[in-house]
Amino acid sequence: MALHYNLAKVYAISENDDEFVLQIVTLFVSEVPEDMVQIKNGIEEKEYKTAYASAHKIKPTLDLLGMTVAFEEILVIENWCKREGKRKEIKETFKALEGRIEKAIKEIKKDFSL
Repeated sequence: MALHYNLAKVYAISENDDEFVLQIVTLFVSEVPEDMVQIKNGIEEKEYKTAYASAHKIKPTLDLLGMTVAFEEILVIENWCKREGKRKEIKETFKALEGRIEKAIKEIKKDFSL
């Protein structure tokens, strides 16, 4: 049973197409970690546009996978990038988001034998 993600939206938009669901979770597992590296580097290097672009890219996926808290955290990171905030204030949010994504990826890999 999925604890760190929810595929209800994916099944709903795909009309219960298991192949489509597999494509979505495979993309999540393969692409989101690289996007997270880009966000982290953008935050550390104060490259706000880079961090924003990667955060914006993964935002719909977090929503699609029912990762509500992670979705809220990505919105905070996007807003921080827009206003070019101070690094200290965003590090905790990023760390929490990173943990949620790592748990979801680990769980998806196990659930889908990836």
